[in-house]
Amino acid sequence: MAIQIFCPKCKSSWGLDAKSCLKCGASFGRDKKYRVCISVRGQRVTRVVDNLTLAREAEAAIKGDLVRGEFEINHKKKPVHTLNEVWARYLPYAKEHKKSWIDDLRYYRRHLEPRFGNKALDAISPIDIERMKSELKKGLNRRGKPFAAQTIKHQLVILRRLYNLARNKFGMYDGKSPMESVEMPRIDNQKTEFLTNEELTRLLDTLDTWPFRESAAFIKFALLTGLRRGEMFKLTWDDVDFERGMVTLRDPKGGKTENIPVSIEALDVLKSIEVTSSFVFPGKDGKQRVDFNGPWQRIRKAADLPEGFRLHGLRHHFASTLVSAGVDLLVVQKLLTHKDAKTTSRYSHLAPGAIRDAALKSGELLTPKSKSNVIKMGE
Repeated sequence: MAIQIFCPKCKSSWGLDAKSCLKCGASFGRDKKYRVCISVRGQRVTRVVDNLTLAREAEAAIKGDLVRGEFEINHKKKPVHTLNEVWARYLPYAKEHKKSWIDDLRYYRRHLEPRFGNKALDAISPIDIERMKSELKKGLNRRGKPFAAQTIKHQLVILRRLYNLARNKFGMYDGKSPMESVEMPRIDNQKTEFLTNEELTRLLDTLDTWPFRESAAFIKFALLTGLRRGEMFKLTWDDVDFERGMVTLRDPKGGKTENIPVSIEALDVLKSIEVTSSFVFPGKDGKQRVDFNGPWQRIRKAADLPEGFRLHGLRHHFASTLVSAGVDLLVVQKLLTHKDAKTTSRYSHLAPGAIRDAALKSGELLTPKSKSNVIKMGE
């Protein structure tokens, strides 16, 4: 550490006893300037001041700053990663730990990457995210329809997950997540869909005459079993036991392999399919199918079903039909492979007859037999 006389003309520095600059010859008068220079491990902090008193004060101040670590001379500032860099770490992780990673990939490429991909994590603000929410609410999807509230929420969930993993698992970020200041929209997921008798008749008539028999079989099997789309995509012929009337669902949404019984009608649908692949409902080149939206929309329109009726609605219709016929909710829960009974309870209101009958019968069941006999004798 040192204080030297500073030559403003040639920017050189000399000892305190120098009378003139040895480089350019400039004389040092009463108005000479001083340079404070502190070097640590090859890096320097310098200040130029107007007199020797200020130079000594500056030297003491810089020493104090170094003690408090304000200059961080020994450490270079850690660069902040971009969202794309975090995504590159996340995608392999998601493929291993998340069944719906393909949805995350589609949403990221379409909505998050164009807006935030090249931005550093600390440069994405809550206002930026709120702006995206507003744009999506006003925007239209590829079918020309407004984005569903669940779609908008999915973008926020992905963004929140990326920040959390970057901080807590990947060690790529130690700042604050902007998602902490963004309110997540509330979504009512208790949508229960079912077909009227007329709609069901039109759908079955359409399927019976549909030229693409594989697509018709897919929808019939979904209607007769209530299986999820992804479970049917993964279904192989080895998973079908025609003798016992069972199908094996491997790695379903609940995470545990399940064996569930299916009806004779459902098995007849499978028997009508021409075997061309190890998958029961194969996609392109016999590989596992990854989407069925196109065929479903064409069949839905041909059957004149409500525009908003989803393929997943067939699963709801399956459950609604069973519950309305008096099938116990616990049985329906097993057939739907629901882990939580609360998920199945959404169908409880669809069995008013069974509930009424139970209420009427409760009087008889809850009356002690001795009391019941007394009542009868006194009548």
